[in-house]
Amino acid sequence: MYCTGAVLIGIISVIFAHIGDWAAELRYHVVARNPWSMLVIAPLGLVAISWLTRLLFNGAQGSGIPQTIATLHMHNFVLVDRILTLRIALGKILMTCLGLICGASIGREGPSVQIGASIMHAFSRAMGQHNDVTRHGMILAGGAAGMAAAFNTPLAGVVFAIEELAHSFEQKASGRTLTVIIFSGITAIALLGNYTYFGRTNVFIPVGRAWLAVLVCGVSGGLAGGIFARLVIRLSKGLPAFLGRFSSRFPLVFVALCGLLLALIGLASDGATYGTGYLQARGIVDGSLHYPASFFLLKYISMLITFCSGIPGGMFAPSLAIGAGMGGWAEQFLPHTSPGGVVLLGMAAYFCGVAQSPLTATIIVMEICDNQQVTLALLATAFLSFGVSRMVCPRPLYSALATGFLEKTEQMARQVSHDRLEK
Repeated sequence: MYCTGAVLIGIISVIFAHIGDWAAELRYHVVARNPWSMLVIAPLGLVAISWLTRLLFNGAQGSGIPQTIATLHMHNFVLVDRILTLRIALGKILMTCLGLICGASIGREGPSVQIGASIMHAFSRAMGQHNDVTRHGMILAGGAAGMAAAFNTPLAGVVFAIEELAHSFEQKASGRTLTVIIFSGITAIALLGNYTYFGRTNVFIPVGRAWLAVLVCGVSGGLAGGIFARLVIRLSKGLPAFLGRFSSRFPLVFVALCGLLLALIGLASDGATYGTGYLQARGIVDGSLHYPASFFLLKYISMLITFCSGIPGGMFAPSLAIGAGMGGWAEQFLPHTSPGGVVLLGMAAYFCGVAQSPLTATIIVMEICDNQQVTLALLATAFLSFGVSRMVCPRPLYSALATGFLEKTEQMARQVSHDRLEK
């Protein structure tokens, strides 16, 4: 039965990818025809997403990874049933794609984790499973499979399950996790072909002077990613001072202002900061595109603004784009390292700085570029970035967000129970 769920995850991931690509292409044509139109489309679009999400898909807000992690620590499955629903999974797909049309700086990988977890949780309920370990194992497998299918990175899916979702490798869940990831991955490959997310690179970083790039990228990526993670954790607890009061009193007006800022940043960057950043990152990796430092700085700011808006969407792809932009800019100062190699190191460093998952960062970059020659340098960069990020942000981003989400969910559940008792 769970193999059927795995195949379904693969199929839905492919459909999600196609709709997301169509949404990005539609936005590209709109911007090419009239860039200024985004000053209207982005604010109104984000307001529509926020309103529709609250009305029809409440619970679909945010990335999806913290929600999935939180459910792995819940033993009240009545609450889990409200978080991992097929309705919310549908909302993740529709609202994320609408966000891409509107120019939000989001990706589909984080939502794919919650979608995969929701599908496997639905199959777990259909199979009549009641054991907590088994049900959590199904959620873990589904979340990892969703991420693996989104990137076409099966090995990264396994490591992501261990390092980020569960923080441990439970023997009872390991076989199921591997099976689900393999079946969902095979389904995605059967439908899309054996593609690589950012093409294939043949760069090599020999030990020696070329490893100066490891030091530069590891420190800068860890610092930038750690600051971003710390800011996001702080913002998840509420906006400061006047902004917090304003967003609480006029939530849709605040979301519209977020959309307006995203459009202004998009105009300043000639549209480069809109969406996932996939095309920009791929161009930087293969050397066909070159951006100034303003690209990753503006993309960085647009990600923070998008997070503040509270719309559904993930951070993986935009983080890789920022890392690629950092590496593409830094390569001019590192002549002893191949330019493409610096870009890969920048991607791993910034991604790890944000997520604080060095093994996942290494394997994702290795798999999406189909390059095993730089594995050692990627590992060194990711672990250096991890250490620097931890000094800036002691709590891992997704774990901190999951803890906050778990506390709010349990508090709301207690309040509902209290209100029922009073009645």
